[in-house]
Amino acid sequence: MTVGKAYRYLSEWFEYLNDDCDYPKWSQYFLEGLARLGAGREGLELGCGSGAFCRRLARAGYRMSGADRSPEMLAAAENLARSEGVRVSFFSADAACLRAPSQYDFILAPNDVYNYVPPTRLGGAFRHVALCLKKGGIFWFDVSSAHKLCEKVANTISADDREEVTYLSFNRKEGDKVIMDVTLFVKREDGAFDRFDETHTQYIHGEAEIAAALSGAGFELLSAEGHLGEEKTQSDRWNFLCRKK
Repeated sequence: MTVGKAYRYLSEWFEYLNDDCDYPKWSQYFLEGLARLGAGREGLELGCGSGAFCRRLARAGYRMSGADRSPEMLAAAENLARSEGVRVSFFSADAACLRAPSQYDFILAPNDVYNYVPPTRLGGAFRHVALCLKKGGIFWFDVSSAHKLCEKVANTISADDREEVTYLSFNRKEGDKVIMDVTLFVKREDGAFDRFDETHTQYIHGEAEIAAALSGAGFELLSAEGHLGEEKTQSDRWNFLCRKK
């Protein structure tokens, strides 16, 4: 058994195990929204992971950068961009205290990035984002809803068993967070399996709490909607579309 921080081992398998989330459709949702909001052409994907959205937006003509605090995820992102011939600039950054080399027309933070930020640090995290945006810039992020984390994830076991890798997540709620103990069994060339363990902690955020933190950081909340634009009350994922004042 080998133990590591979140995404140290999952990084190699992240997009493979998330092949059911439909990255092309999700990316098109962003492309249409950015055009509708009148966002510029230079963007940052914060918490980019292996860079799936960066690559798709770059292919659509956007000048993209990607930032993540996991060195393993950044390495995977760089390798995938290089292998697909897509030009994206990647750098290390923490969503809780973002520092970037320049200001951007828009910043995207999809797929639960701010669930990894404690509620006490949310306002400060948003203020750091504001500093990295041009005036009038777009900030677009999502969180897993409180209902999803409390009712569908907490106190459950998630499993995905495939030929090359088996994914297990043992989930428990502790106060305002859900702790996910993840185990990967990865098949070796000789047919045996190596075991890797890592722990993920996601925090539960309320909509009113998020809206207050955004206002305090200097953002105008343009809209809040569910995943891919569906009704928020029926969605496990909440999207917040904001503009820097």
